[in-house]
Amino acid sequence: MFLRILWKLLGASRGRLAVALIALTSGAAVCSALLNVNLDAERKLTQEFRTLGANVVIAPPAGGSEAALADAAVLDRIAALRVPQIVATAPYLYVAANSGSQPVILAGTWFNQVAKMNSWWKLEGGWVSSRDDHEHCLVGFTAARQLGLAPGSAVQLRSGDRNISLTVAGIVTTGGAEDNQILTNLDSAQALAGLSGRVSLVELSVSGTPAEIEGVTRKLADNLPGLDVRPVRQIAAAEGTILGRIQGLIFWTIALILVLSMLGVLASMAALAMERRQDVGLMKALGGTVPRIMRLFLAEAGTLGALGGLLGFLLGVVLARWIGERIFGVVISARFEVLPITVALTIGVALAGAFPLRLLGRVRPADILRGE
Repeated sequence: MFLRILWKLLGASRGRLAVALIALTSGAAVCSALLNVNLDAERKLTQEFRTLGANVVIAPPAGGSEAALADAAVLDRIAALRVPQIVATAPYLYVAANSGSQPVILAGTWFNQVAKMNSWWKLEGGWVSSRDDHEHCLVGFTAARQLGLAPGSAVQLRSGDRNISLTVAGIVTTGGAEDNQILTNLDSAQALAGLSGRVSLVELSVSGTPAEIEGVTRKLADNLPGLDVRPVRQIAAAEGTILGRIQGLIFWTIALILVLSMLGVLASMAALAMERRQDVGLMKALGGTVPRIMRLFLAEAGTLGALGGLLGFLLGVVLARWIGERIFGVVISARFEVLPITVALTIGVALAGAFPLRLLGRVRPADILRGE
């Protein structure tokens, strides 16, 4: 009987219920879209941050001439830890050299790893794609201008009684210290300096939230005793600030949308309450109790909320893809864990908006039967 009456209620007053359903569906769609954007954008933003440079640095403790270099075996120890959050690992060895009479800093590294964490570098010419390329180098913009180098130029470098000859593959502009350096293969820099198996530092690109990055940093510090493992605070702080602001904006937007949806439902239910005074009076006259009548109306509101939440989730997936493509330039994937959250929020809004129906409990059957 309860379900039959509920079905009849849903079939009656279709105009009022349709307005409430539209309000709930619209609010649920926006909430679903924002929740999908929040969950997927956080993952995509952390991936994008990984192209903006290293966020963890491993270096020998400061002080002492020999202590300024680390054993290159640290690279094998990092790989052995199998930390999935480490996206790229780039060792560096800095060597003071001369090109003719001009002093220059030579930085030996792994180009394939540098490319993963610095794809934003501006490049004139070609990139050195192989880690084992001993013939080519990249020259910073400022160093190239001082030495008169261009892509395809040959450069002779000397350190002590050792020298190497390299061909310039490209000119890079980074806005950092690399603009004043020549970058080459790590083995070539070690051979020129006579420092086989030594590195000055190791830069890591670690994915994840600031808290996850801190966890990886602690794990590396525990497993690499004698080395200074530290996050690049500026980058980590920037990631945390941007993600925090996005999440805060989404939270307050969802809260505002839910309040507006509740007001829409509240207006529809207030009008519906006036229409149903006679029905409630008749129910009471036939022996219906106030709690049972209220359960009936709340079940009606909850059903509307569940239906609105489901429809809103489906519309929100489409809206999230549009937001991702137009604003973030990425495709936002549907996150089905958002479905129960959206439905639960929409049911809560529907029940809160059904408050005017509770006033029907004050209807007196005698007044209704007298036609008052």
